[in-house]
Amino acid sequence: MKTTTRAVVIGGGIAGCSTLYHLTQEGWTDVMLLERDELTSGTTWHSAAQVTNFGMTQTMVGLKSHSIALYKELAEDPDYPITYHHADGGIRLANTQAHMDGYRHFASMARGMGVEFEVIDAAECARRHPLISTDNLIGGLWDPLDGDIDPAQLCQALARRARKAGAEVHRNTPVTALRQLPDDTWIVTTPKGEIHAEVVINACGYRVNEVGAMMGVHHPVMSMEHQYFVTEEIPAIRDADHRMPLLRCPISDYYSRQEKNGLLVGFYEQDCRTWGMDGIDPNFVNALCPDDLDRVMDVLEGAFARMPALTEVGITTIVNGPITYTIDGAPLVGPIPGKRNAYCIIGLRAGLGEGGGHGWLLAQQIVHGEAQYDTWVIDPRRYTGHTNVELCARYAVQDYQNEFRFHFPNEHRPAGRMAKTTPLTPILQNEGAHFGPVNGWERAEVFAPGLHITPSFRFDEAHDAVAAEVGAVHTAVGLCEVNGFNRLEITGVDRHAFLDRLCCGRVTKKDGRVGLGYLLNDHGMIKAEATFANLPASDRGPARVWYGSAAASEFHDMDWLMAHKRADEDVQIRSLTNDLTILVLAGPKAREVLSATSRGNWSAQGFPWLSTRECFIGFAPATVLSVSFSGELAYEIHVPNASLFAAYTALREAGDKHGLRLFGSHAVDSMRLEKGFLHWKADLLTEFSPFETGLDRFVKLDKEFIGKAALLKRQADGPRKCLVTLSHTATDRRAAPGASMMIGDKVVGTVTSGAYGFRTGLNLALGFVDPDLATPGTKLELDLLGQRFNAEVIDPSPYDPEMTLPRG
Repeated sequence: MKTTTRAVVIGGGIAGCSTLYHLTQEGWTDVMLLERDELTSGTTWHSAAQVTNFGMTQTMVGLKSHSIALYKELAEDPDYPITYHHADGGIRLANTQAHMDGYRHFASMARGMGVEFEVIDAAECARRHPLISTDNLIGGLWDPLDGDIDPAQLCQALARRARKAGAEVHRNTPVTALRQLPDDTWIVTTPKGEIHAEVVINACGYRVNEVGAMMGVHHPVMSMEHQYFVTEEIPAIRDADHRMPLLRCPISDYYSRQEKNGLLVGFYEQDCRTWGMDGIDPNFVNALCPDDLDRVMDVLEGAFARMPALTEVGITTIVNGPITYTIDGAPLVGPIPGKRNAYCIIGLRAGLGEGGGHGWLLAQQIVHGEAQYDTWVIDPRRYTGHTNVELCARYAVQDYQNEFRFHFPNEHRPAGRMAKTTPLTPILQNEGAHFGPVNGWERAEVFAPGLHITPSFRFDEAHDAVAAEVGAVHTAVGLCEVNGFNRLEITGVDRHAFLDRLCCGRVTKKDGRVGLGYLLNDHGMIKAEATFANLPASDRGPARVWYGSAAASEFHDMDWLMAHKRADEDVQIRSLTNDLTILVLAGPKAREVLSATSRGNWSAQGFPWLSTRECFIGFAPATVLSVSFSGELAYEIHVPNASLFAAYTALREAGDKHGLRLFGSHAVDSMRLEKGFLHWKADLLTEFSPFETGLDRFVKLDKEFIGKAALLKRQADGPRKCLVTLSHTATDRRAAPGASMMIGDKVVGTVTSGAYGFRTGLNLALGFVDPDLATPGTKLELDLLGQRFNAEVIDPSPYDPEMTLPRG
C-alpha cells in the first residue's frame, strides 16, 4: 500500500466508488479508496437500487441525469457489462389536485435541464401499469427513464474503471485515526500503516460519524430501518410483453418495482424506527435488522388496495436494513464545515439512484474548487451548529414518513421546530405570526392571527395579509425581526486590505459608512454577497468591520474567509451571528419612530443613506445601518439578544401613533422583487458571473481580486445567460423557482425567484435567459403548473428605480 497519495476516499459503497472513479475522470489518478470490509458491505448491498430522473431542484435533476447516462454506458460496456433495467418507466401517483400542481411544476423545472416528464391522468396510469387500481387516484407523473440497477455490479464496475485509470482500492483496511498536519494535509492511519494524503473524503454511509469523530466533527446524518419484500411470481408480470413500470405512491407510502417475474415492494411506515443512535456494532457487516412486517401493516393494506395482485402471491424474501437520512433529506456532498482539505459524500438515502451524479459533482469540487452546477442544495454547510443527534433523529423520522410527499412552497413541517429562537419569538407568536425556519431560526413570514394557511403553488390564504403588510410599509411604517443574519466581526490593521482582495468591487474604508460587495470564486463566479459596515473604535470594541450576509451562509462564508486569510495578515474574524438580532424599521415614517426612541441627529443630513452608528434604542444598546431591502426608507437595527425585547418595546410604543405594523418575510420578498434585489442561492449562484447577474456596477476591473483573471476571460467570451426581471399575466399563482421560460417549444431560461408586487400591481419573476432575450420589451411565456402565461422582460427595478426613497 502506498504511503502518500493525493486523496483518500474512506468507504467502499456507491458514494466512495463513484467519487473515486470521478476523481480519475477529472484528472486525479493518484487516489486511493479504503474499505473496512468488502465493497458494498454497508447499505449499498441491500439497496432497492431504483434509478429515477426525478428531483426537486435543477441540480438534483442534473446529477440524476448524469447517473442515468453513466449507468447506461457501464451496462453497455462489452468488457464488463452490468445489469441495468434502463427506461422501464415509472409513475408517481397523486390523489389531490395540489399534488398534481406539484408534478406540473417539477415537469416545467426538469424541462430546463433537458429532462421530459409527462403528467398523466388516472386512466393512463392504469394503462401503463395494469396492476394498479384507479380508486382514489387523480393521476401521476411519468418518468420515461426510470429503472433499477444491480448495486454490487455497479460499484465493482466503477472501482474497476478507477483502477484502470491508476487508482488503488484496498479492502479490509479500516481507518483507525485521522490527523491533520499544519499544512492542512492529513495522516490517515490504518492497521496496514499510515498514508499521507492531501485530501480525505468521508463516504462512510451509516458509519459516517465514526469517521467524523476522528476529525472532531458531527455530521447531521441519521439512519432509519427500512423494509421491503420480494414476492413470488405474478402471472400478469410473467405474461406481460414489457417490464412493469416502477411505482411510487404518496397515498399509501410504498413503492414497487419488478424483480424477476414478481415485485419488490418497499414501505415507509408511520411507525418507523431510527437505527444506530447509540452506536453500531463493529461486526455489523453485510447484515440486516430483524424483520418486522407487523410494523408496516397499515402501509401494506394501502398497497393491497392499490395493487390487488399482491393479495394473491406469497413473499419469498424480507429485507430490513439501515438507510441514511440528513436533517432535510438531501445528501451532504462537499466541503466539511470548519475543515480544510476534507470533504464528505454522505446521507445518500437514494444512493444507488443518484450516487453517480453525487460523486461527479464532488470530484469537480475537489479538483477544480467548484462543480458545474451550484451545489448549495447538497452542501454540507447549509446547516450549522444546531443540528445535534436528537434534532437529526426527529427530522429523519419526519422525512421517512413523508418520503414521496414533496414540500410545497412555504410548507414547514413540525419536526425540530423552535431549534433557534429569540426573546421575541413568543411575543410575535402572540401577535399572530406564522413562522418558517431559516437555518433553524424561527422567522416570521406573515402576521395573520387565526388564519389557516394551506401550502400551495398558488396564492394562499395569506395573500391579502401580505398585501396589508406591504401597504403599511409603503404608506407608514413597519417593523420586522430578521434573526440569524450572519454577522462576522473582522478586526486588525489589515482588515480592509484583506476584504478588498476578496471583493470584486470597492470596499469602503471610511468609519461610519456601509457598502455592498460581492466575492467571487477562482472561476470568476459569484461566491458570496456581503454588507460591510465600518465601526470606529468605541467602548463596545476596537475599530472593526461588520461583515453581514444571509443566515444560511454562516459556515460557508466563514470557511471562505478563513481559507483566504494569509498568515502574515493582521486579521481576526469572530462570529456574532448568535449574539445579535436585527429589527428592520421601514417606511416613510421610519425616521420619526427612530428619532423618538434614540438620541442623536437621524435626519437625512445627520445620518444619510449607507451610514452606520452605535446608539441606544431606549436604553438597549444598538448599531443602526441605513440600508434597505424593501426599497423604502429603512434602518437595520442590530441589537444584542439580551436587550432585544427592550428595543422592540420602545419601537412599538413610538410607532403606535404612526400606524406601525409588523411585517414578515413574505412582504420583504414581494418588495425586494419590485426593487430587483437578489437573494443569495436563489438568484446569486456560482453558475454565473457578476456580469451575467447584472451586477456590473459592483465590479471594478482596475483593482486586483480573487477570480479577476477568470472573470476577464468570461467577459471576453460574452455572457451565456443574463438575469432579467419579468412581469407575467398569471393572476392566481406566482412563478415558482425552477419554472421554465419558453418561446414556442424551446426552453430559453429558468425562473430563480417569483412574487406578486403589491406596490406596482405586477406579478414578478427573476430568472436567467438567453442573452439575446434580455432586452426590456422582449416577449416570452412562463410554464407555471402546466399552463403558459405571457411574460415580458422589464426594467430591473419597477419600483422607485432611482432609489430616491431609501435616501430619505
